[in-house]
Amino acid sequence: MMRAVLVCVSILSPLATSLSPLYAQDAQYQDIHYTLDDIRLTAEVASNPKVSGELFIPETITVGQNTYTVTAIGDKAFKGCKALTAVVLPKTLERVYRSAFDGTGIMLNKENWSEGCLWLDSILIATDKTIKPRFVVPVSTRLIAAGAFQGNKVITRVDLPDGLKRIDHETFRDCKNLQKVVIPLSVTSIGEEVFTGSGIYANENKWKKGALILDDCLVATNNTLPAKYIFKNKIPIRLIAERAFANRKNLQTVTIPASVTAIPTAAFYNCENLVDVTIPATIREVGNFAFYNCGLLKSATLPSELQYLGMGVFYGCVNLKEQVLSNHLEAIGQATFFMCRAIKQLTLPNHLKRIGNGAFAGCSSLEAIDLPQTLEFMGEQAFAGCAALRKVVIPVGVNSLPKQAFQGCSHLYRIDLPDGLYAIGEEALDGCIALEKINIPRSTFRIGVRAFHNCQQLRGIALVDHIHLIEEGAFMECKLLEDITLPASLQQLEKGAFAQCISLRTLRLNASLKSIGDGAFCQCRSLREVQWNDSLQTIGADAFLECKNLRAPGIPSHISVGKNAFKGCKN
Repeated sequence: MMRAVLVCVSILSPLATSLSPLYAQDAQYQDIHYTLDDIRLTAEVASNPKVSGELFIPETITVGQNTYTVTAIGDKAFKGCKALTAVVLPKTLERVYRSAFDGTGIMLNKENWSEGCLWLDSILIATDKTIKPRFVVPVSTRLIAAGAFQGNKVITRVDLPDGLKRIDHETFRDCKNLQKVVIPLSVTSIGEEVFTGSGIYANENKWKKGALILDDCLVATNNTLPAKYIFKNKIPIRLIAERAFANRKNLQTVTIPASVTAIPTAAFYNCENLVDVTIPATIREVGNFAFYNCGLLKSATLPSELQYLGMGVFYGCVNLKEQVLSNHLEAIGQATFFMCRAIKQLTLPNHLKRIGNGAFAGCSSLEAIDLPQTLEFMGEQAFAGCAALRKVVIPVGVNSLPKQAFQGCSHLYRIDLPDGLYAIGEEALDGCIALEKINIPRSTFRIGVRAFHNCQQLRGIALVDHIHLIEEGAFMECKLLEDITLPASLQQLEKGAFAQCISLRTLRLNASLKSIGDGAFCQCRSLREVQWNDSLQTIGADAFLECKNLRAPGIPSHISVGKNAFKGCKN
């Protein structure tokens, strides 16, 4: 008996439940690698270590059914590509990293430099020691690359042009002689660590109560920041830099001024003692990971006019109790409320179209969620680990139940699937131990790996005739499942599909079934009768292992029978 158990488990041992959502996906388009954002439908050029010659990067790329706008050239994207001699950059770019061109033929060719600057398509990529100490950036400049001036010990002053919208990450980092940067009113966002290690950063006279404020922009804070931070500036703060308050362990409360319209990326990242934040009605955007791992945060009411909520905004905010989301939002980013274990109620926007990977994963107290009929896309692990969730109705616009969508929702007793749903993904309902019954739409043709694994209360399921694929372990350990009729369209039953369904009594094989996979009915100890069909060609190893009560007529000689297929079948 022990050996039988080990054989079955070794074939089909299910993966442990994982609540670690994927933030992005990679894709290749015309020999260039990209990282895709399925919420904002944008693409970033990823690492491409082998490109050469002249390169053209398009403004948009099409992957699957989606079209993505190319908005960034990523960190170290072409680093070390000595044979890369030229590149045409799209007008859609919002961010470029200097490091993307380190060691490339473009950067090594001195003919590409002018007055201490490397330019590509009106983008300032890098500077060197031949630059003038006081540098006025030309008004024609549309972007300045992240790190463009980093480590430059020559410059003492930089005047940025009107029309520039962003000062990117580490742009002036370690510019030890830099004393002044003129920031125009057109700048609407400032990246992280922009002035760290610079002469400005080192000047104690520029700091006020733990904050470095330049041209009405809060660009950094330090450990002298008070626990209760109140913005007291003669001229109102107009923007806050990314990660401006990150890792400030002493920060407990903060009131964001009404003069600010955006909470930037990682603004309060890992402020583990932050309890309360007052967000003004003027805020229109909350950037990625804005309150990441603020474990004590209880209150952060989002404004009704909010237009964008980034990925991982409240990731790990385990004490955040409730949230009402703006009806202007059409997307909830990846891992936005990941592990917000205290949230019991959540009102979704009326016009919501997309829910990102792991958006609500680990919200173990969430009892109910009404998905709007406008919903078109649900990401992997969207509600995984929502243990208190009891009932869900999937809108008609969702055509696939994604991987691990409701994995570990242990109190989910009912889920209504829409007509038009074509697939139930891998481990989509794995561990939904309270699920009693499910109606599979006639449009469904695929049931994924361990899709219903360990649905211990599942008693009845109608497998529609359009199903072509029941994958590995799809119904493994559905301990109360008693009766199965395989769909007429099914030709192959994958390994372990119904393994350890200990209450299964009756199995009706369809006429077109050709193959029963390894361990398909392993340890179905209540199974009494199987009628073979004329099409069956293969019965896999351990297929009916330890089916103690099985009574079956003689197996036709043309059927290939695997090792231990009927071992332990005493009758």
